[in-house]
Amino acid sequence: MRESIIRFGIFFAFFLLFSILETLYPRRDRVHSRALRWPNNLGILVIGSLLGRVIPFFIPYSAALRAERMNFGLFHRLPVPGWAAFIFSILLLDLLIYWQHRLFHTVPLLSKIHRMHHTDRDFDTSTALRFHPIEIVFSMVLKTAAVWLLGAPAEAVMVFEILLNGTAMFNHTNMLIPAGTDRKIRTILVTPDMHRIHHSVLKNERNSNYGFALSWWDHIFRSYTDKPEAGYDGMELGVPGYDDRRHQRLDWMLAVPFFPHTDASEQR
Repeated sequence: MRESIIRFGIFFAFFLLFSILETLYPRRDRVHSRALRWPNNLGILVIGSLLGRVIPFFIPYSAALRAERMNFGLFHRLPVPGWAAFIFSILLLDLLIYWQHRLFHTVPLLSKIHRMHHTDRDFDTSTALRFHPIEIVFSMVLKTAAVWLLGAPAEAVMVFEILLNGTAMFNHTNMLIPAGTDRKIRTILVTPDMHRIHHSVLKNERNSNYGFALSWWDHIFRSYTDKPEAGYDGMELGVPGYDDRRHQRLDWMLAVPFFPHTDASEQR
């Protein structure tokens, strides 16, 4: 309970901060209003929170505490200093999220589920919350399994979850960051301009820049795209064919994986 309160408090602070910044310093004009999109995107957050209560066994932090009590996992069995287990747990969990994200763009069945995230024609802080409940559960199970196998310290898992949530909101923020500053931040963290390329309608751009927190993985695994073909202001976001206001409704978003869809950008 204490961990949940801490995470929610930090989450709310980040969400408020980035929402204010993107309002004061917008990067791009909106396609749809916040009044249309935000209640539906926030609805996904509510569903995700309820899932955490329904399947508490797959809460990564709780799994880390259980692994510690049972002395289970790699870092509990090897003579690894606590500081090293802390750092490597965060790095390896972030790497896991990179490959999870890439998997959801590679496996056809998973890409149908992940499509909901990309059907947002806009790109702002609330987009970071727009993941299908099936994908949320998949991620919870995968992270929990990784925490068990690693024997990741509970403190590292908490920091990682806060880092993941914070950087996801940051790199989805519709906030103007000067090019020079963006370049400096991008040497370590994924920036909004870098991740916005991943939301392009063009397949080659959408299948790149998978990182959420650290930008290193896209460079290491050669999935990095430096800039969009049409420029940051001219690029089109979303999924072709999902352009109407109805596509922003919560009921429709939940049904996206079950709709047949031919992506016109496949040939682009």
